[in-house]
Amino acid sequence: MPYILVVGSRNYSSWSLRPWLAMRASGIPLEDVLVLLDQPDTRENILRHSPAGKVPVLKTDRGETIWDSLAIIEEMATRHPEAKLWPEDSTARAHARSISAEMHSGFQALRGHLDMNLHRPVKPRPQKPEVEADIARIIAIWTDTRARFGHGGPFLFGSFTGADAMYAPVVWRFHTYAVPVPDDIRAYMDAVIGLPAMQQWYEAARDEPRAARYEID
Repeated sequence: MPYILVVGSRNYSSWSLRPWLAMRASGIPLEDVLVLLDQPDTRENILRHSPAGKVPVLKTDRGETIWDSLAIIEEMATRHPEAKLWPEDSTARAHARSISAEMHSGFQALRGHLDMNLHRPVKPRPQKPEVEADIARIIAIWTDTRARFGHGGPFLFGSFTGADAMYAPVVWRFHTYAVPVPDDIRAYMDAVIGLPAMQQWYEAARDEPRAARYEID
């Protein structure tokens, strides 16, 4: 029986993309339930699934509810070790969890200034110093991780892991806002964007209604 994952609008909900991509790209069966954001009944519809009032929300076949992106990925890694959502090597695994947690709790300037908007035309936006600092830190994380652990594949740890899922919305942001990156980082971004699961999310997003609040450029 597949898991049920309640997600927000695919164009805008970066937090929904993270566990959805981790599960879909790893072959963990799921069905998604869409709640459109910025609608009069959005909060009411989300509260039907979780008292936290936020998406994503995972419903398990045991009746449990998990309502945080990183918590969902951690739970799936525990229940599905065959999915290899964390690296097997203990040093690499600790690093993957650390950079995922940093993404989970940090980079507020980037999130506020470069919101995820999948159908926005690709073009740059002038950056504030605090956003540039976030961008530099993320590029440093990707560069260091690829150099230390990325041998054997195009992703941060070679093969796809939960860390790639946690940074996938940032990949979209960098692409959408034409953020200049080194060639090796562009190659990493292309690998993430080229994932069949990522393309599936993108295609589904194209057919969704747009929310005016997110269309300010």
